[in-house]
Amino acid sequence: MTGFWNPVVANMPEPTSRAARFDAAARHPVWFDDMAAGPKLPPLTGEVQADLAIVGGGFTGLWTALKARERWPEARIVVIEAAACGHAASGRNGGFCAPSISHGVGNALQRWPNEAESLIRLGRENLDGLERDLDHHGIDGGFARPGKLSVAATPWQVAGLRSMQDTYRRLGIDSVFLEGDALRERFDSPVYSAGLFEPNYALVHPGKLVYGLRAAALAAGVLIHENTEATALMRDGDTLVLRTPTGQVRAGRVVLASNASVPLLRRLRQTVVPIFDYTLVTAPLTDAQLAQIGWTGAHGIADSGNQFHYFRKTDDNRILWGGFDAIYHKGSRRDAALLHRPESLERLAANFDAAFPSLETIHFSHSWGGVIDTSARTTFFAGSAHGGRLAYAMGFTGQGVSASRFAALTMLDLIEGKTTKRTALRMVRSRAVPFPPEPFRTLAIGRAQRDLAHEDQTGKRSTFLKLMDRFGVGFDS
Repeated sequence: MTGFWNPVVANMPEPTSRAARFDAAARHPVWFDDMAAGPKLPPLTGEVQADLAIVGGGFTGLWTALKARERWPEARIVVIEAAACGHAASGRNGGFCAPSISHGVGNALQRWPNEAESLIRLGRENLDGLERDLDHHGIDGGFARPGKLSVAATPWQVAGLRSMQDTYRRLGIDSVFLEGDALRERFDSPVYSAGLFEPNYALVHPGKLVYGLRAAALAAGVLIHENTEATALMRDGDTLVLRTPTGQVRAGRVVLASNASVPLLRRLRQTVVPIFDYTLVTAPLTDAQLAQIGWTGAHGIADSGNQFHYFRKTDDNRILWGGFDAIYHKGSRRDAALLHRPESLERLAANFDAAFPSLETIHFSHSWGGVIDTSARTTFFAGSAHGGRLAYAMGFTGQGVSASRFAALTMLDLIEGKTTKRTALRMVRSRAVPFPPEPFRTLAIGRAQRDLAHEDQTGKRSTFLKLMDRFGVGFDS
């Protein structure tokens, strides 16, 4: 996925019902359908000793385990995962794998102008490194670089894409501005009038990738316990202790990679909010249907609004259509029941029909929701605690598929006590702006949502959003 997940308070008007088209949809990610079943990994019981314990079995945790094994061939590395590896954000995203660690070029330039060029270079190097690692470990994660097309629906969005192209040109980033027939050759929709194509942009199959990382970690001798929730973190001298319902892990070093879950480290609990995002996937389309909408390439697409959609094709020519309704629930609720929200799915279906009028009768085969660990600055942040024995990274804000690898390397640098090109970054070292407590959190997010919607309609940014920009609070794309 791509861009910032703009929070929407869950009290918007209900859209016209299109429920018949997704009522029979499987309520799990389409990626889960063709994931190779790996070995069952039992919960932890009793006490386990480790040199390095990792909390979380998604992209961040599994990358950390693999890269730690490269650094410490003889170390005892243990991963504990509350459910199954990849059950949360890692298996529920759209599979957009950006050449960026900073949530895009614009975000780097706005928030860290003095190190923006370094961030951009490191982001591109990270994507290359990710591809090399997949080849080295023989991981079939569906990785490919078909590019991404950003599309514009309004004059101010068109102007924004032109400005983005100018910035890309100055920084040596390849891109092509498209409109008219040139746009219709890549994508033809009555909603969008221009586009900017970035060729060096990757897509992955999230399910295959997370299970490939899991298999590679197991092959490297990493011990993984699924269905093992870390319930408490304590320090016992030079040892950190992770409590679970049926045992504990005693480790010399700990990495927290649980992202949108409630952080074990209390001081982190105000630094992210859980934002729910929803996705629909169509039944397979024919070649003729894809030709009708001009989408015969494999590239992914995202539109340019604050409340935006991201969309791509699967290997069997389904369209994945997600985004727009990103919901914050008062009190930072994370209930599993919130992963299904019919009113958001109906809104997605309505917007799909507007973008693809020739497909307005097609049924949806899958629908699901996921939780995003949203930080106020839109990028991940990292740090250490307990005298450098513990490292954490979180706040990926919907752009963690590639950045999770960079974050893993950063956390390993931190627990080794190394100063590297990663740990020296202000983006990494600076503290994330905390979200206010309730009820101010809900009120602020609601105000931001209304102003963002107004900006999408008028092209004018409100005084409130400009003020947030000055304080480094990221409510823009």
